[in-house]
Amino acid sequence: MKPVKIAICGLGTVGGGVFNVLQRNASEIARRAGRPLVVEQVATRHVNPDCDTSSVYVSDDIFAAVANPEIDVIVELIGGYEAAYDLVMQAIAAGKHVVTANKALIAVHGNEIFQAAREAGVVVAFEAGVAGGIPIIKSIREGLTANRIHWVAGIINGTGNFILSSMSEKGSDFNEVLAEAQALGYAEADPTFDVEGIDAAHKLAILSAIAFGVPLSFDKVYTEGISRIEIEDIRQADALGFAIKHLGITRRTEQGLELRVHPTLIPKERLLANVNGVKNAVMVYGDAVGSTLFYGSGAGAEPTASAVIADLVDVARAMETTPESRVPYLAFAHQADDLPVLPMEEIETAYYLRLLAVDRPGVLAKVATVLSDHGISIEAIIQKDTSEGELVPIILMTHRTTEAAMNEVIRQLESLSDIAGGVMRIRVESLDDQ
Repeated sequence: MKPVKIAICGLGTVGGGVFNVLQRNASEIARRAGRPLVVEQVATRHVNPDCDTSSVYVSDDIFAAVANPEIDVIVELIGGYEAAYDLVMQAIAAGKHVVTANKALIAVHGNEIFQAAREAGVVVAFEAGVAGGIPIIKSIREGLTANRIHWVAGIINGTGNFILSSMSEKGSDFNEVLAEAQALGYAEADPTFDVEGIDAAHKLAILSAIAFGVPLSFDKVYTEGISRIEIEDIRQADALGFAIKHLGITRRTEQGLELRVHPTLIPKERLLANVNGVKNAVMVYGDAVGSTLFYGSGAGAEPTASAVIADLVDVARAMETTPESRVPYLAFAHQADDLPVLPMEEIETAYYLRLLAVDRPGVLAKVATVLSDHGISIEAIIQKDTSEGELVPIILMTHRTTEAAMNEVIRQLESLSDIAGGVMRIRVESLDDQ
């Protein structure tokens, strides 16, 4: 059959991985796709010394690939928003299929991109945009298509997971481990997107859309980072039988959808609690299948290339079908507009609280009274012995309550004269089958 001709735009870490795997495994990939996948053109501003591009036309103009009538598929690996958006939209307008690893682009502009692609009758594939080499998009969109998905929870940023894992294993503080992550190349010089949860929020918006058949809603994701986590919190969580992970969580409830990224205590016996280093993992709970766990490399040249090329194979197969018979971009032929995203104040969860109190009689009773006045019961409490009059840390684990109620509790606790400084709050999830 006629080969599928590809233009790779961006030959950095991921682009180089895609180019090399396509060359190395060309015959195997052709057998799976039913036709050869040929890199016809590369657009890059910088030469990648790991790639032998001597037999391929190379330029520094990404839009030249769109203008080339020989190109069937544009592979967008330049990242960012503006140039990537222009490239993808021009490719769609030119009738070319698109494969991208750009989760930010899809999360922010996906609704518009998919509408344009639908009208043009082309495929836009984005498996590599979430969790690198883990085929989580395809698994939810196709493998779990019989299920009514109840919730999805995942470690979907390797940098944040590396930092929390290292803090736990080495007893080091956040800034020390962040510097190590930067030295190893796991964190950028400006780590904001990773440590403050923005990267994970991009990915969670995509997971929620394909799990529940709703429009992409990145602007409605509650996002909280890990920079406030202290080694004391990790030690106390461990003593209580929990691990702290930076999770993206989306859940369907009768009131609407939960869509949130934040540090979370999860029981140590859960598989997700034992995912360490830069690895990613995503749990999906469906009514028919129950709990499933997808684990693997969330970044890196060849793991991400694996996902990009899987999309290219899907595109090669889809080229022989009508648009109506293809798998919908976001899993559902019709989106549900009647599932609102709940504000964080309405979400229910359990809580871990750490506060510093003056060690004098009656202080703990005051704390318990504040919680009781808001209908919140205490599941566990830890208070260390000190000399009277010194500041003592108090660790509380509560039963489930609303975020709004906990906000008011924290406000009242911080106003007590016997409480020093702010109250540390970390949400707690059991991740069981409920």
